[in-house]
Amino acid sequence: MNEIRRAVVAGSIRPGDKLTEVELSSMLSVSRPTIREALAQLAQEGLLLQVPYRGLRVASLEPAAIMDIARTRMALDMLAVGSILDDSTGRRMQLVEAVWAEYEKVTFHPDPIVQHEAHIAFHRGIWVASENSLLLRLWPPTEAHLTIALAQDQATRADPERAYEAHLRVVTAMRAADVAAIEAAFRAHTIDSAEQLIALLKVRQHPG
Repeated sequence: MNEIRRAVVAGSIRPGDKLTEVELSSMLSVSRPTIREALAQLAQEGLLLQVPYRGLRVASLEPAAIMDIARTRMALDMLAVGSILDDSTGRRMQLVEAVWAEYEKVTFHPDPIVQHEAHIAFHRGIWVASENSLLLRLWPPTEAHLTIALAQDQATRADPERAYEAHLRVVTAMRAADVAAIEAAFRAHTIDSAEQLIALLKVRQHPG
């Protein structure tokens, strides 16, 4: 299943592409039953869509969907942050610091897939640190849509420095327990970034 996600991020499987067990089994050197199980799981999460009479395809995101994901992510991220800041022992914030330390190690790794996985792990780590059981149940479908959005983002404007600075602003604000600054950092990283991506995609689709 993770190999299919990696292929989406790498661009060898693109949004809208049709997927078949035979082709994936050959491409990934994985047995067809394993591929079948992975496809079913990814379809349930939303990374793949079952198109009537056309089989499974990688989900693609229209501008409205990109914005829906950004707004929903921000709301859920802020919910997670609230739980982290409510912990007077500081233990949950220590979990965030550990996730941040892991992210920093590979921020500028030459492999874009490593960068992508670190990005995903950072946001998953914030939700895990919140210890909110509902957020954890919501993470798999959220990750599926985030994977598609990030794959489109990386293909359009790969910029690890921008990603690093955005995450650093989030962590710095969380360290200060400054809710307004945290909200501003998440807004810049999610909603503002999504709006910028949509504008770039429109330019690519309609150059000149």
